[in-house]
Amino acid sequence: MERLIHVLIFQLVIASASAVEINLPATTAMLQSIDSAINEAVNKSKIPGGVIWLEKENKKYHKAYGHQSLLPVKRAMKNASIFDAASLTKVMATAPSIMILIEQGRIALDDPVRKHLPEFNGGNKNKVTIKQLLTHTSGLRPVLPKKPAWKGYDKAIRLGISQKLVELPGKKFRYSDINFILLGEIVRRVSGKRLDRFSKEKIFQPLQMVDTNFKPSRNLLPRIAPTTREGNVLIHGVVHDPAARAMGGVAGHAGLFTTAPDVALFCRMIISEGKVGNVRILKKESVALMSRNQTPKLSQKVKRGIGWDIDSIYSSPRGEGFPIGESFGHTGWTGGSVWIHPKSKSFLIFLSNRNHPYERRSIKPLRRELGTLSGKALGL
Repeated sequence: MERLIHVLIFQLVIASASAVEINLPATTAMLQSIDSAINEAVNKSKIPGGVIWLEKENKKYHKAYGHQSLLPVKRAMKNASIFDAASLTKVMATAPSIMILIEQGRIALDDPVRKHLPEFNGGNKNKVTIKQLLTHTSGLRPVLPKKPAWKGYDKAIRLGISQKLVELPGKKFRYSDINFILLGEIVRRVSGKRLDRFSKEKIFQPLQMVDTNFKPSRNLLPRIAPTTREGNVLIHGVVHDPAARAMGGVAGHAGLFTTAPDVALFCRMIISEGKVGNVRILKKESVALMSRNQTPKLSQKVKRGIGWDIDSIYSSPRGEGFPIGESFGHTGWTGGSVWIHPKSKSFLIFLSNRNHPYERRSIKPLRRELGTLSGKALGL
């Protein structure tokens, strides 16, 4: 009987998880405009569904829209649905893990990569620094080669290390997954722990981000939003990114799964200068460094922090609502994004599996519209 009661309580919690949570002091009209933008995207099949979390000074607007899955069965999106975070892995797991190792004195931003990955050497590769990996100015190509076919974590690392530079180090911004694949390996070699274990122990568990991890348990499948179909196989509960999947699900560039409430906990840590309550994840100075422009000498009109995007072609979630230079964020291929304005203690989270059950058109217009509307709702 007691077990039955617990099951019923759990089902009640899950059933009510799609309810609107709101105590944000924004006008009804402003919030309705956000609802309309997302509902229009759902109705026009641009996304199957999504979850928004808009917060300012601990006041929030949290709501789910549309469907978590369309295949093999339709499931309504829930506030606590779990998403493949894709490249949000870079800023939620890899970059802060590197900063923690820097705080511990085990590595330094200006260390040459070859100091920690000795095989990464030869010519201008000797000049590439950890900071250049973090700011995507290393000169490495965007992704690992697909041919000849490969599989396995160690093979991916060897491939990444063997890549030739396509630009001189520090001269050009070129977004590259290889940068963060190598950073994930640096975390493993320096700490002695794989990225999933290190980030869980040092970031997610202390912040009580209970639904954030690599390689989620199979019993969470009913809560996980699937992504694309490959042939007759639906990608569900395993990372969508092909390279991360071939690496076994744990990589520095992709592989993390999370929820909007968990991302909100992470964002609160960032706007609170590295801590939430009595739990400190990063030093105040580290958070400031990460969110400050680290690429002022580039000829391109690009501003990148340590992992974070400040102003680039990837800044669509900022819209016209978040001030340039005072805010920063990141996106993920599967449809997730976050944008943060520390000065007002505000942030916008939008998670979606926009490529379920097939790859759709760009989500950039929706991200841009939500950034503009959210900035107005937050009074920025």
